Parts: sequence; structure tokens; C-alpha cells
Amino acid sequence: MPLNRRKFLKKSAVTGAGVAVAGAVGAPAAQAAQPAKGSRPRKRYALTVMGTTDLHGNVFNWDYFKDAEYSDAKGNAKGLSRVSTLVNQVREEKGRRNTLLIDAGDTIQGTPLTYYYAKVDPITAKGGPIHPMAAAMNAIGYDAVALGNHEFNYGIETLRKFEDQCRFPLLGANALDAKTLKPAFPPYFIKKFHVPGAPSVKVAVLGLTNPGIAIWDKAYVEGKMVFPGLEEQAAKWVPKLRSMGADVVIVSAHSGSSGTSSYGDQLPYIENSAALVAQQVPGIDAILVGHAHTEIAELLVTNEKTGRTVVLSEPLCYAQRLTLFDFDLVLDKGCWKVESVKATVRDSKTVADDPKITKLLKDDHDIVVEYVNQVVGTATETLTTVDARYKDAPIIDLITKVQEDVVKAALAGTEYASLPVIAQASPFSRTSQIPAGEVTIRDLSSLYVYDNTLVAKLMTGAQLKAYLEYSAEYFVQTAADSAVDVDKLTNANNRPDYNYDYVSGLSYEIDIAQAPGSRIKNLAYDGAALDDTRKFVLAVNNYRANGGGAFPHVASAQELWSESTEIRTRIAEWVTAKGVLDPKEFASVDWKLTRNGTPVF
Repeated sequence: MPLNRRKFLKKSAVTGAGVAVAGAVGAPAAQAAQPAKGSRPRKRYALTVMGTTDLHGNVFNWDYFKDAEYSDAKGNAKGLSRVSTLVNQVREEKGRRNTLLIDAGDTIQGTPLTYYYAKVDPITAKGGPIHPMAAAMNAIGYDAVALGNHEFNYGIETLRKFEDQCRFPLLGANALDAKTLKPAFPPYFIKKFHVPGAPSVKVAVLGLTNPGIAIWDKAYVEGKMVFPGLEEQAAKWVPKLRSMGADVVIVSAHSGSSGTSSYGDQLPYIENSAALVAQQVPGIDAILVGHAHTEIAELLVTNEKTGRTVVLSEPLCYAQRLTLFDFDLVLDKGCWKVESVKATVRDSKTVADDPKITKLLKDDHDIVVEYVNQVVGTATETLTTVDARYKDAPIIDLITKVQEDVVKAALAGTEYASLPVIAQASPFSRTSQIPAGEVTIRDLSSLYVYDNTLVAKLMTGAQLKAYLEYSAEYFVQTAADSAVDVDKLTNANNRPDYNYDYVSGLSYEIDIAQAPGSRIKNLAYDGAALDDTRKFVLAVNNYRANGGGAFPHVASAQELWSESTEIRTRIAEWVTAKGVLDPKEFASVDWKLTRNGTPVF
């Protein structure tokens, strides 16, 4: 699909049309500095830049999977309706004309609300609805939003439609057209703040997204867009913004601050590089950090070339926090200089919903609540993920069984139809439950929270063993005579649960007393030791198939088939067709944890 360049050409500051001008600033923000004896007073200006990130479709403080108000052990609250209240408070305190509101990406994916308006009643349909995130963010008055990797999950057409519905630019200086290598989205946004009796303060926001899009959403972006590194593109654009007269340069980066990558060496660009950008690229005053889903109220990084301090902040995801960057500027020889920057966060749990946002989106919310509560079958017993990360749980076997059935049907009649089909799945959640009795779409969606789709890859026995060894690195090495604490048994080297895979159809033991790389024991297929040369079809989600998690061999393996229907939808279809969800039809014990051959559980 050719890229829609029209909006970029209209908005991009490259063409000189990307400057928005705020109205006259009220008196509280502009004041005279205390002069030195015998000198004129210097003008000062106070600017506040507010930021959110990783909203992931959270408009209300609502858990669609539990059909109840959101709650967690820390008492957090989430949702743009709460953030709107915080934003209104800040604007009242600082003066609206002295504030800017930005976001660091991952906006249109993550809840049944966003899924519904991408897939069930899509915004791309003729006469389709306004995306609820566009409606909410327009109403709140966002100035600019950086692209996140999850913006690409539903394809470029959906993203472009969302962009058209937003009254603010979607920024991505390192999201380039694959053919022209020019920005496919506006790289930056500039806004002028007028100060009475002084030059305007010119603020530039540079948007950077995550290079991992090239892996995670390869099916949508390959041949259409490329995503070079954040450091490289910041080094290109920040000097341009300064040369255009920017007094303040802020980067909105959908990239964490750790300097690490989940995709290993598959890309020559770092996934979480926000701190490296601050360290390496001169001319940046502050960075709004995203992607990592952590809370960093304030992180100070020294630029290695200038010695200046760059202030970073990452508000907690799902609209649980709002970052405030408070800038103090002083007029020096006719130019505004940033004298100080301070970052703080405000907490959504301290305020109520904004009734304006509640009223605006209540109908959309109610439609989705009704949708997810549709009954699609009946379960003979309760299934749960509580111990699924260290025991072979039937609820995960449901996922692998559905994937196996779909791939077998897809390959029927092809040259690969005779090959054995096996499947991977991960324990995404530690709290999912399918209760005995009526089963709803909500129950099944809580089991598979991501919008992944299914891919069939051709793998050998030797490759599968390497795959399992890598997966088994998830467990902390535990001596045979040591006590086992399940809370300390997993997530070795901070490996997340979603990067631990079951593989159905094979039988194996994971010996956690052994060092990583030597843990897979008694690996067999159909009762016989696995033949290294035997070929298998691996039914795998698209995130893993494209290299997510850096599992060996799978990304480079031959692809036999893929589809665009979500695995979550396939699970709902399977349960609906069966009518009764009985573990006897899908559960099997394929693996277990051992220590020197003795089962752990």
C-alpha cells in the first residue's frame, strides 16, 4: 500500500508549515529577574511540558477482562479521563498558554476498546467511527504524540486513519519511507509562546519511535518503512531545530532508558536508547521516555560533549501518571536560555474522572463491555494461569491446541501436510482464569492479551532443541538440595514471562540445577528421542516468528503460512465451535521442571 504523503507534506515542519503559535502568555509566567546592582532586570519565563506514554487504549479506570474498576496492589488508577483532570489542574495552576501536552507513543493498542475499533467496528470502514483514543486526546488538547511500535499492530491503513482523526501530529523522525528514506510522518512539532515585551519562546518537540517495529510488525512495514536508530536521527534533527531558532528542544522517545534490546543482535539499533540519546546528542533539554512501562520521575544524564544535564522522565504506563517538566528560561542578550529543568510526576489515583471525557466516550465503552461479555461456551472446570510459568498448565495447552488445529487445517493439501505440527505459547498473565460454567469473550481475551497473529515456520529437531534451551534460560539455576521458592524461580536476568515458551507436541524436562544451555533433557517426539534432522511445522505467534525475544532460528526459518486473524479470535472461534471447553480435549503434560532428574513439583 503506498504511503499517504499528503498529511506529512501538509504538516511537516520540513516544509516550513509545522509551526503552531500560541496566544499571548498571561503575566504569571513572564516576569523580571532580580537585576544585579546597576543593571537592567532580565526577563524570565516559566514553561511546563506535560507528558504521558504507553496509554495502550486506556480511556477509563476499567478492567475489561475483570468487568470491574481497575485495581492493583498499589492502589493505582489509570485512564485518560483521570489524566484529563490532572492536565486541567496544571493548566489552571500554570496558565494554559504556558503549557504543552505531549505523549511518547503506544496509543491505539492494548485493550478490548482499541481492538474493537480496529477490528470489530473498524475506523477504516466507510463511514466508520472516530477512534476513542483520537476523540479523547483531541478533547484533552494534546499538542503532539510520538509514534510507538504498537501503533503499527493493525497495519498502516489503520494508523493513517487514526492520524487523520487526530487534531495533533503523530511524530516519527526515524520512521522513514523505505524508497525515498524521507520521513513518512512529521519529524517534529514547533510551538511559539508569546512573552509580552520580549521575543517569543520557541519550543521544538522531536518525535522518535522504536527500531524494533521492523521486527515486530515486519508483515506490515517491510518494503514500506524503515526505522533507523534514535541516536542517529536525533543527531541529524536536533541541530536543525536549533538552527531554526528553537529555544527549547524536547525529545519524545518511544524508547526506554536502559540501553538494552530484547531482540539481541537482529538489528544494529538499540531498542531502549533514550539515555544514550541524552548522552550523545548535544542540544537536548529534556526527554519524555516511553516503551519500558516503568516509572522514572526524574533521571539526570550528562551530555558527554557539552557537559550539560539532560532531564529524562517516564510516567507510568496506562495513564497512571503524568510527567511535568518545569522549565525556567531567562532572556540573555536577546535570546532565551534554559536556566533549569525539573521533572516530577502526578498520580492519577489522586483525582476523579473528568466528566467531559466520561460523557464523550461512555457509549463507546458500553458497546465494548457488552461485546466482551458475550457467552461463547461452557467450561467443565476452572482453568487458571496462577502457576503456569513453572508447571505445564492446561490453560496454556488450550492456546497451543488451537494453534495446532488452525495450522493443520491451513496446510491440508499442501506438500507440508504430512509434517508434524507443534506449537508455542507463553504464560502472558499470572492472573487469568476461565471459570467453570459460562465462558465469555472477556475470559478468553484475558488469557491472550496481545493482538498476535499466527505463523507456520519450518524447523528441524536440532533447531527446536536450541529454541527450548534458550527458553529455559528463564529459570533461575537452583541446586538440587536448595529450597524452591516459586517467587524467585523465574525471570532470570529479568526475562519477562512473555519470553518464556511452552512447546506442545514434544516431551521434555527442564533441569534447573544445570547451567543455561544444558537444561533440556529427555527431549522426545512420539515416544522416541528427537531426531535432529527431522522436520516440524512450528505454529508460532508473529511476534516470536519475526524475532521478538531473540529466540534462535525461528526468525530465519522458512515461513510456510501466515494469517492476519488474531490468535485470540481463533481461540474464541474454537471454543464457540466446541460449545464445551473440556481439558480432556486439549490438556497434556509435555514438560516438567527437574533437578538432576528428580521432578521439582
